Amino acid sequence: MIAKGRVFKYGDNVDTDVIIPARYLNIADPKELATHAMEDIDDTFVSRVQDGDIIVATKNFGCGSSREHAPLVIKENNVSCVIASSFARIFYRNAINIGLPILECEEAANDIMEGDIVSVDFDTGIIHNETKNKEYKAVAFPPFIQSIIKAGGLLKSLKEREG
Repeated sequence: MIAKGRVFKYGDNVDTDVIIPARYLNIADPKELATHAMEDIDDTFVSRVQDGDIIVATKNFGCGSSREHAPLVIKENNVSCVIASSFARIFYRNAINIGLPILECEEAANDIMEGDIVSVDFDTGIIHNETKNKEYKAVAFPPFIQSIIKAGGLLKSLKEREG
């Protein structure tokens, strides 16, 4: 599985209240909820993001509350993956559960810049910054987690196994 897109770059401690502000959590429709993604940190995100784009951040991405809405609105905006130096553990787990690919790679997170074009090979963990012609190595997910992500999340993966 390979992703390729333009980078949206953020810093340390991007919390779930910034990814999707709590004032919108009464919206039940995921597509409508996603129209408010990142608006408190980047009010142009939703108008600029294109299918396949990639979010890159530094330390502790997804910290804060444990809401599953945060990775969901990123996925609903068709972001192909999130790369960070580190993720808050609950965000990490929620991302896998809903099928949002994420990778930890400090070198990539620090070196990749806003607007760079990046491709990611999820099978190998190779991140290629096409703008700078540089490669970084993240730890690839084991096959069972890759199968969850490819299925679109944990529940879809379990349904596929039953089917």
